Amino acid sequence: MAKISAEEMRNEVGTEGEIVKESATESHPYAFHVSGPRNVSSPNWRDLINSSWKDANYRRTVMACFIQAVYLIELDRQENRTEQNALAPKWWIPFKYKLVETLKDERDGSIFGAILEWDRSAALADFIVIRPSGAPRAVLALRGTLLKSPTMRRDIEDDLRFLAWESLKGSVRFNGALKALKALANKYGSNNVCIAGHSLGAGFALQVGKSLAKEGIYVEAHLFNPPSVSLAMSFRNIGEKAGFAWKRLKAMLPSKSDSQISYEEGATTSIRVGLKQWVPHLYINNSDYICCSYTDPDGAQNDQAADKENAKPINGQAAAKLFLSSKGKQKFLEAHGLEQWWSDNLELQMAISNSKLISQQLKSLYTLPASQLTPGK
Repeated sequence: MAKISAEEMRNEVGTEGEIVKESATESHPYAFHVSGPRNVSSPNWRDLINSSWKDANYRRTVMACFIQAVYLIELDRQENRTEQNALAPKWWIPFKYKLVETLKDERDGSIFGAILEWDRSAALADFIVIRPSGAPRAVLALRGTLLKSPTMRRDIEDDLRFLAWESLKGSVRFNGALKALKALANKYGSNNVCIAGHSLGAGFALQVGKSLAKEGIYVEAHLFNPPSVSLAMSFRNIGEKAGFAWKRLKAMLPSKSDSQISYEEGATTSIRVGLKQWVPHLYINNSDYICCSYTDPDGAQNDQAADKENAKPINGQAAAKLFLSSKGKQKFLEAHGLEQWWSDNLELQMAISNSKLISQQLKSLYTLPASQLTPGK
């Protein structure tokens, strides 16, 4: 029997270990070929003639995959995966994009976002000589809450921040995402940049996109299961109901003069301003109690037919493109999950919606308070 040296045995064990790792990666439930989209093809030369990016379903699928990649970048970091067995790259490589930067939370070192750019070299290898029409030059993708101990504390801290104040501006992640998106818009032009987020990440994406829109920088936004429940909103709703009841009561009482206007009423008067509209894309599942409030009507609802992808919002109204999953009642984890948005059997209803919550979220973009109005001479 041939003798095997100790070094040869170590090499064999090392090789077997690598094979085991590769096999584990290939069978991992988050591997792209296991849980990723089934019927989405990689870009090819035909996209130069008829770009896949003009298809709303393709665009939604790719954006969801990019967000999934951010979740996996953080999981790869936590589980010490190497470049050879990392799960995340397979979620952007098929679409001819590359990772150029990760956004890290300075509090715990966790990765909460990533910048993906069109990979010209990979595209040229498949004879795609120019970027297909509609394909963004760069995408900023933001993940949501990850219930893993290394990052869970900071994720939940921001969840509670939104729950309490309906704002994420005090978070270091907000500042980091805003700085990154603004830099991309300045570098490539706002028309060539997208921001996408899921759950908590969608909350950041909405508020970051709105902040840039206030500066006249309009970036396409894709928001999956954005948070809609907060104590601030609940208190506001209670206040609105109390105010409505008070108006009903006042209407029953004799008035002094119809021409009198109180100081308080004058102070809150606002006017519509002639700004270009920022219309984010919201993906909502009614079985998801975190985001379902976005479907509550505003009273002056302006929905348009689901097949009119290029429908425009009514001038002077805050609006969003609302994509509603019509699959019926589902369990929460399924309804809130990101995977549903690239599913083959997904059924969507699309409308331009100015729901109550959308109006509340975006109305500051199109109104000026009375204190900023120039008095007439």
